[in-house]
Amino acid sequence: MASTLAAAEAELLKRVEALSDSFDPQAVEEYVRLFSRVIAQQTGLWTARELEERYRRIRRPRCFRQTETIHTVFVLSRVTLGADIAVTSVLLDAARRRFPDARIRLVGGRKNHELFAGEPRIGWTPLDYGRTAPLAGRLAAGLALRDLLAEPGAIVLDPDSRLTQLGLLPVCSEDAYYFFESRTAGGEGPEPLAVLARRWVAETFGIPDAAPWLAPKGESAERPAITVSLGVGENPAKRVSDPFETELLAGLARLATPLLVDTGAGGEEAERVERAVRHAGLSSSQVRLFRGSFSEFALSTARSRLYVGYDSAGQHAAAALGVPVVTVFAGFPCERFFWRWQPWGPGPKATIRVDHGAEPHQVLERTLEAARRLLSDRPQVSSSGMTRTNSAIT
Repeated sequence: MASTLAAAEAELLKRVEALSDSFDPQAVEEYVRLFSRVIAQQTGLWTARELEERYRRIRRPRCFRQTETIHTVFVLSRVTLGADIAVTSVLLDAARRRFPDARIRLVGGRKNHELFAGEPRIGWTPLDYGRTAPLAGRLAAGLALRDLLAEPGAIVLDPDSRLTQLGLLPVCSEDAYYFFESRTAGGEGPEPLAVLARRWVAETFGIPDAAPWLAPKGESAERPAITVSLGVGENPAKRVSDPFETELLAGLARLATPLLVDTGAGGEEAERVERAVRHAGLSSSQVRLFRGSFSEFALSTARSRLYVGYDSAGQHAAAALGVPVVTVFAGFPCERFFWRWQPWGPGPKATIRVDHGAEPHQVLERTLEAARRLLSDRPQVSSSGMTRTNSAIT
């Protein structure tokens, strides 16, 4: 019986994930109807109708109108590191500039806070959320927010966080809650999430030029020519089939060395990276394997001439840091997903689009050509000192 219930729950969460990734208005409506009932049944604190009606109110954008002093701004993490750079950091940027005298607190996990630990104004309110935890555990993390956020003079910025089950779980009073509904924002347009988040904070808080950023604490002794991440966030569909990774590393080493290749969280990813390096026949002077936290890898990325990787947190970190980026983008479930998760930032970028059935050797050629071009191009600097973005989708 227990195994049957676990299987049914796993199937439910898989369906919910698919609805969340579609960036489709009809899928959003289906998600709201489905998960409102789930939350109501699991918690017994609200009816499904109450949750739906509240969601339709809070999803409507509204301008901030200050009627009292704001002492604390809580910004909820989106749980995944890449989303916290591409989206949450834009809200953090707006918050620290709109509320210069308030405490700014990122609510989420330790690894997420490490992305911003070098910025003294960004405090941390710890809250663990297991992406693979049972449904009850995920909802319990969201319910815990109600006590964590209960401060006089506080407002909450929600970037469509899993902590609130994408805005469905009430965590504070509606008048103190500002919700960026990212899944239908932008309509049919091709804008990335970072641009849509920037537009939302401009309309909501009057900060027109907020942008993705990160500030890990510490310094890196590494000065790699190219940083590489072959991580796929436990989604094998994002990979290009063998021997792509081996040939990619060998080809990059012919362009510039040393390479610094992240081994990720260990396990399968580390074994795959080590195997690719070994089969590429690269020496220790040509490549070094990085074993450490993602924030430490970001510090090394900032000192590199180029970043190359799959659609992952690394591309968003590099883009926010202004490092030239080549993204190999495979396994996207729909067209909007592909456009929404494009990296966005001040440096030049190239995205290698990998449609279903693409030949790995052709993907390799396009990737190495993009890397060669970005390594040889001199950044174009505007009169304001900001490096101009040079985006290309191939």
